[in-house]
Amino acid sequence: MPVYAYKGVTAAGKKTRGHLDAESARSARARLRRDGVFITEIGEGREAAALPASRSRFAISLPTFQRVSALDLALTTRQLATLVGAGIPLVSALRALTDQAENARLKSVLGQVRDRVNEGSALADAMAAGGGVFPDLYVGMVRAGEAGGALETVLERLADYLESQVRLRNKVSSIIIYPAMMFLFACVVVGILVTVVLPQITELLASLNQPLPFYTRWIIAGSHFTRDFWWLLAGAAVAVAAAFRAVIRTERGRAVYDRVKLRLPVIGRLVRLLAISRFSRTLSTLLSGGLPITRALETAAEVTANTVIAAAIGAARTSITEGASVAAPLRASGEFPPMVTHMIEVGEQSGQLESMLAKVSDTYEEQVETTVTRLTALLEPILILAMVGIVLVIILATLVPLLQITSSLN
Repeated sequence: MPVYAYKGVTAAGKKTRGHLDAESARSARARLRRDGVFITEIGEGREAAALPASRSRFAISLPTFQRVSALDLALTTRQLATLVGAGIPLVSALRALTDQAENARLKSVLGQVRDRVNEGSALADAMAAGGGVFPDLYVGMVRAGEAGGALETVLERLADYLESQVRLRNKVSSIIIYPAMMFLFACVVVGILVTVVLPQITELLASLNQPLPFYTRWIIAGSHFTRDFWWLLAGAAVAVAAAFRAVIRTERGRAVYDRVKLRLPVIGRLVRLLAISRFSRTLSTLLSGGLPITRALETAAEVTANTVIAAAIGAARTSITEGASVAAPLRASGEFPPMVTHMIEVGEQSGQLESMLAKVSDTYEEQVETTVTRLTALLEPILILAMVGIVLVIILATLVPLLQITSSLN
């Protein structure tokens, strides 16, 4: 059953908009009329997204381009697992999710998935055709759950996995927000001093026709350059950022960038911890969902977001096809800490690889949080001292000449 997006006016004259599923546009119009809504625009899925902007000055629904967050996907997965576990037929469960979804794109995609399943398609195949909303990891686990008759269990594990990734991302983000705001505030203060306050003082110094110290001349020259050529500085920053993005999009550039990140003194350890935590959690989830080890390793390598570690995992995948264990090639790569490879080896020998990987992920997530917290605690005083130092240099560069001129006049 298709999903329609509509705009209209209620009987009270208030503008309204939303989505509903109906067999046809005609039945959708009839249903809205019964609800007291006078339709101004209606379209199915993407047609509604392409409505001209002239008809609505501000809020335009763009379900095709709207992003589906990991939290939205986690909540939907948890709800689907609950409905399937309660014995509700899959089509009815998907219909309930479609009605409940608030994200326009997710609502549209769920409606399409429901229609495909209703037509006889497998749930995994229907999700694979969802325009990238459901990642390969998600689709692979759902396919394994359908094949093994354990769809509810797989969906619950998927929900746990997605929720853990959201929690980890939120922890890191919440810790970084404060120093980022401090850095932005420092940049604003220094910018105001250099472009507004300092030029007024330099005009006074220039009017006295007295020789100025070299550091004062440098700061004045820097202030003038910033005021006169700010557009050049902004353009250079944009050009550097664009060139950097273009380089890291190439295969070789990305490999060099990822290798440099891992070799940085403090940041490198944090990047490695994050990559290994994602790898361990993903591999544990996939193996618990019934995916073969080679396919699980291929997917887990993609979520590390680091080509160096992904290459080490790819080498392990190749070795496994030749009869080797998982731990040996990971240890030989030198990219995984000894504790990780040892726990993986113990898990292989005891037949509890999934639980061992989950413990590795838990441990490294805690280390990530601890490391980021320590870095933030160290970064705050550094930012404060840097801001105070810059302001102090600017003040001294202008105040010292004024004191010298005043004393010479006396």
